[in-house]
Amino acid sequence: MRTKVGLWIDHRKALIVAITDKGEEIRLIISKVEKQPGRPGGIRSTTPYESQQVPADDSRERKFAGHLNIYYNAVIACIRDAESILIFGPGEAKGELKKRLIRNKLGGRIVGIETIDRMTDRQIAAKVRRYFQNNREENL
Repeated sequence: MRTKVGLWIDHRKALIVAITDKGEEIRLIISKVEKQPGRPGGIRSTTPYESQQVPADDSRERKFAGHLNIYYNAVIACIRDAESILIFGPGEAKGELKKRLIRNKLGGRIVGIETIDRMTDRQIAAKVRRYFQNNREENL
């Protein structure tokens, strides 16, 4: 069975649209990644001992990276069997996922990467259907 996957991804969620001979399946993966905390309004506090009240940047970075690793591994597990993968989304997550797919020897299956801002779930599914429908006609 041939599976084609379109994937909209950012650091908070991934919407996976899998198109097979049997039909279409949509999966949503939500990450546990939180925005990195910072000072409110970017203003430095004047209270004493502030450095003891705010976690160190490197520990926050490690925690952030750990959550991203779990999230990307879950996404890769869902798309591992796909023969064609289209990746799109607004930020850096596309490139980060592409690097991981290449490391997992799945980079050859990537058929495209596009930068696209916000989309509804229906728009994402329609874009994936349209992309693979157009490319199927070109290959005939």
